[in-house]
Amino acid sequence: MASDPSPSKPDPVHDPPEPKAKSDDSPKEEPDAAPEVEPESDAPSEPVNLDIFNQILELDDGDTYDFSKEMVEAYFSQAPTTFESMNEALTEKDHTKLSELGHFLKGSSAALGISKVQSACEKIQHYGELRDEEAKKDITPDDALSRIELLITEANTEYALAEKWLRKYYADRNQAFDEPEP
Repeated sequence: MASDPSPSKPDPVHDPPEPKAKSDDSPKEEPDAAPEVEPESDAPSEPVNLDIFNQILELDDGDTYDFSKEMVEAYFSQAPTTFESMNEALTEKDHTKLSELGHFLKGSSAALGISKVQSACEKIQHYGELRDEEAKKDITPDDALSRIELLITEANTEYALAEKWLRKYYADRNQAFDEPEP
C-alpha cells in the first residue's frame, strides 16, 4: 500500500509516529498491528473517541473501509431523524418517548465512539424517566423537560462536530460519502 508522498501532515492511520526512545534503546514492535488513528492531542474535545473508533476500523477488510463506512453512513441517517423525533416528543411532553429515543441514540453513538452524544443521550434517557442519576434523585416532569431541551441542543451540536470529523476522515482516504439530499 502506498502512502501519500506529500510532505504536509503525516497520515495517522498509515504513517504511525516515530517510536519514542526507550531507556534501554531497544524498541519493541508488534507485528501485523492494525493501523490506528492517533490523536493529535490529548484534548478531551475530540468529537470521536479514537480507542473505540479504531476498534471499528479493525473490522474493515484491508483498506476498503466498507464495514466502518456503512456503520457511519447508517448513523448519519438515523441521528438527524432521531433528533427530529426527540423535538416532537419534547413538544408533546412525552417523557417515555424521550427516554426511548435517548436510549436508542445512546447505543448507536457509543458503538462509533461518539461519546459526547452518547453521554447527552444517556442523560435524556434518565431524565425521560424523571430521574437524575448523577444526583441519585427523582425530578419533576417540568424539570426533566427543561433539562432535556438543553441536552437535545447539546447533542445536536456534538453530532454535527462528529459528523464533520467522520466525513473528513473518510474523504481524506478517498472514501467520501455522497452528500445528503436537501
